[in-house]
Amino acid sequence: MAFLNNSGDIILDAVLTDTGRFRLAKGDGSFKIAKFALADDEIDYKLYQNANYSADGSAATGAHSSGSAYYDLNILKTPILEAFTNNTSLMKHKLISIPRTNILYLPTLKLNALDGAKPVLGEPLQTVNSTYYVSVDEITENTDHLGGLGNITDFMKGFAGSTNCIRVDQGLDTTEIPPSVDIPGDLKETQYIVEIDNRLGVLRQPGSNTNATPSFIDDDNIASYYFTAGTDTAYITDVPTDKTGKSIPKEDVISGPRGTTINFSIGASIQLQTSTFLFTQLGSVEANLHGTVDYYTIDTIVRVTAATMGRSIDIPVRFIKWKTDTA
Repeated sequence: MAFLNNSGDIILDAVLTDTGRFRLAKGDGSFKIAKFALADDEIDYKLYQNANYSADGSAATGAHSSGSAYYDLNILKTPILEAFTNNTSLMKHKLISIPRTNILYLPTLKLNALDGAKPVLGEPLQTVNSTYYVSVDEITENTDHLGGLGNITDFMKGFAGSTNCIRVDQGLDTTEIPPSVDIPGDLKETQYIVEIDNRLGVLRQPGSNTNATPSFIDDDNIASYYFTAGTDTAYITDVPTDKTGKSIPKEDVISGPRGTTINFSIGASIQLQTSTFLFTQLGSVEANLHGTVDYYTIDTIVRVTAATMGRSIDIPVRFIKWKTDTA
């Protein structure tokens, strides 16, 4: 959905996704719009020209000379993309409604990959070159093969399963409010959506090779998993908080009041475990990744969205498979 024209009458362009058109084409009354969301992906709020920002968002040079009615003029002139149906490229920054007006800080999501972070539902995995690595079969998980990249704990075992997991913490990332203060209930996230390419991987319970069940798989093979606090306790818990306010630098990435944390592991799909087809179609070969051994690799993104607060974070993931014709 997009605005085609922002001068004069507002023209709204709305298109259905492939799934929406499929359901509409059935003609059986099953197509019903039950809910919708709004986003501001194209908006750069640094263009708001008050006393703090200049027109281009750089150093402050004062407010717009024509008065407060023109502070947002540059934002209103921002071109808006025409509506398109690729849901994987839309709705990254959803809008939310909060009735009260005394909020100074909104919650955020942050990866917790700190060395020594306290285990919550698994061992928070450290990144390798800012990317999470997932091995896809038994031979790749052999320590002789992975040892050249570092300790085996730097990887998620996508075949056998392990305690390693991706951990995302939620809370108020500010030093103005101490972490000993409880986060307000309406700012504490209780629902998460995790999206992953279903051709490549599945979500797993941390410390187990038990696969989670996707709530929905769309026409682009993107699987969406919905997790709710209190129900999906194997994935969501409260962020451990030191109520004395003492610093725990090896554990915390949220500076202020903490909310919830979501922890999950990734398992390799059957296609990646048993074949190199998707690697040759979608990936590449990384030469001499370990000594003289080459690996097939596929890079992808796993997106975690706080369903209530609308914040999201994209997590780089690389699936690796030992290329058996090299040694």
